[in-house]
Amino acid sequence: MGDAGGAVAETATPGTAAPGTAQGAPSEARERHAELSELLEDANWRYYVLDSPTVSDAEYDGWMREIRALEERYPDLRTPDSPTQRVGAPISAEFPEVEHLQRMESLDNAFSEEDLAAWQARAQRLIEADPGPYLCELKIDGLAVALVYEKGRLVRGATRGNGRTGEDVTPNVRTLRDVPQRLTGSDVPDLIEVRGEVFLPVKGFEQLNEQLMDAGKAPFANPRNSAAGSLRMKDPRITAQRPLRMIVHGVGKWEGTTPPATQSEMYERLASFGLPVSDRYKVVASLDEVCEFVEYYNDHRHDPEYEIDGVVVKVDRVPVQRQLGSTSRAPRWAIAFKYPPQEVNTRLLDIQVGVGRTGRVTPFGVMKPVVVAGSTVERATLHNASEVARKGVLIGDTVVLRKAGDVIPEIVGPVVDLRDGTEREFVMPTHCPECGTELAYERAGDADLRCPNARSCPAQLRERIYFAAGRNAFDIDGLGYVAATALTQPLPPQEPPVRTEADLFDLTIEKLLPIKSVVRDPDSGLPKTDPKTGEPKVVSFFANISGEPSANAELILDQLKKKKDQPLWRVLVALTIRHIGPPTARALAAEFRSIDAIARASEEELAAVEGIGPRVAATIKEWFAVDWHQEIIEKWRAAGVRMADESPEDEGPRPLEGLTFVVTGTLADFSRDEASEAIGARGGKVTSSVSKKTSFLVVGDNPGSKYDKAVKAGVPILDEAGFRVLLDKGPDAARAVAVTPEE
Repeated sequence: MGDAGGAVAETATPGTAAPGTAQGAPSEARERHAELSELLEDANWRYYVLDSPTVSDAEYDGWMREIRALEERYPDLRTPDSPTQRVGAPISAEFPEVEHLQRMESLDNAFSEEDLAAWQARAQRLIEADPGPYLCELKIDGLAVALVYEKGRLVRGATRGNGRTGEDVTPNVRTLRDVPQRLTGSDVPDLIEVRGEVFLPVKGFEQLNEQLMDAGKAPFANPRNSAAGSLRMKDPRITAQRPLRMIVHGVGKWEGTTPPATQSEMYERLASFGLPVSDRYKVVASLDEVCEFVEYYNDHRHDPEYEIDGVVVKVDRVPVQRQLGSTSRAPRWAIAFKYPPQEVNTRLLDIQVGVGRTGRVTPFGVMKPVVVAGSTVERATLHNASEVARKGVLIGDTVVLRKAGDVIPEIVGPVVDLRDGTEREFVMPTHCPECGTELAYERAGDADLRCPNARSCPAQLRERIYFAAGRNAFDIDGLGYVAATALTQPLPPQEPPVRTEADLFDLTIEKLLPIKSVVRDPDSGLPKTDPKTGEPKVVSFFANISGEPSANAELILDQLKKKKDQPLWRVLVALTIRHIGPPTARALAAEFRSIDAIARASEEELAAVEGIGPRVAATIKEWFAVDWHQEIIEKWRAAGVRMADESPEDEGPRPLEGLTFVVTGTLADFSRDEASEAIGARGGKVTSSVSKKTSFLVVGDNPGSKYDKAVKAGVPILDEAGFRVLLDKGPDAARAVAVTPEE
């Protein structure tokens, strides 16, 4: 764009006056400089990131010449962030954490009209008056984002994160066509933080998945995932190519002008500022009208251009909202009505099998694609041969399909009355579909057949590499399922660069660049062929068109370097030892503190660890006795992977030493892993089951049976507020606020 590339060379040193110029710019010059800076910044962004320039090169060059002239005349205007001191537009490669100006809360859920009535009754008791009227709006299935505007100008966009802090995705947010870079209107606040949902319209989602599959890449599972993935791309230019949208539905901080007195007036003001606000909301006077709105969109769920999973009901009057306040996790003045899972009928075209990371062979149904709860489904697990028999489904059946919790596709059973005699039974294969090894049960009475070729079965290796890179293990960005497939997939005459997990940390650019990946048909899963040669169609996976390393290749290698220092429990999870998930891995790491100590431990010593027991102890010993497992450990060690945690004397205070915890339910500000790590960092142990030895049960929403067991066992129970007391003030203070079974 113009001569921006030569800007730095043609200017004087920032802050110094050129000979014969005056110091101290008058207000008119400062205002014009600020105006030109904004024009040039916007032009750079549209040119370099959006790839959609709105001004000509001549106009851009004219602005650049004018701003340079101003800086020559008034050198104090030449600051490091001036357009003359930068080349092009900045491209963010990382997402630093930022603190929200006000906490972003979750919403409590309702699943029936009775739940809504109970919510209204609680609110009415608190303020001793009818809390209505109510604003009803659609609950968009997207990614929560907060935007901050100062003096009307967008200065930050951040994901919700844990509600207190999120990821700074400002460069990516700026690419959204709905998001104004500057607010309009005469009464714009000096500072405003708005909240909303970033989403991908259903049609845009379908088009994006077609593009990904044509390029030989894995499609997104649903519009919500695609929106989250698209907004968090390392390169904003990729985000700009995705048809992301945003709808604003709330306000955090507001300073400088008087905010509206109702939620509905708030939306009108936000719209007048140029912010994207939904037109599908309604203010109603009574709970009966709320239920009518909920019922209408239950019947017209797919009318909007985006996916919804319910309706949000809010008290409309802001003063009443303030009166009602919030619990530790959610406002009392709002609630989300969640729609039940939908059921549809479709044809079961086939039953195939997949091989998991532990060798388990799992049948899954391949169905005629059908929309369920707003997304297209064509596959659903059937767990094992016994489950297929139990459900009584035949290949060719019309089956009832639903999405449990609007997430997981599930075949409920066959519609027997629609059978025409062409249906056939499923027969479980006798050999592994990927390596040809004969399948077997590990022991008598097992429900699952397994492929015993653990070392060299491509399917098992692919799944283990994907698992090792996952969030509960090494947490390697960029190494998703498709990348794991490319790294482990033999494509003769090319050998895969990863033949066991031992090779993972030995990857280099030179090993990645030659990798080709077979393009597969999204419906059948079979390789696509070149119409001229009949050979499978392949693409370079880790190189771009010019043959240079792709951004994802560089990201994976960078992540592999950074993630070598993960704590021991994550390394244990990554090794894919049967039955060793995060809770058990933490217990092992806390007890033994090094991989070598775990390997040397006897079965009796292992079984004595909380949550292990004789069976798991025997499995651990069996794993360490395998020679190629030892090879993984030694190669990882040689590559610099951390194999031991610090000794207790090297750590900080350990106020929870000797205490055992169980964490259950959904916490607002902590994931399960984050809560467990916080306990472990203070010397406590986290186990997966409640017993009389459990010191505290930490509970979030929907705690399930562990809560009942804790009550029966007399275990003190901490809610999230009590958990914070535990972390900040220690166990004695926590006991004072814990709920005891008698209470």
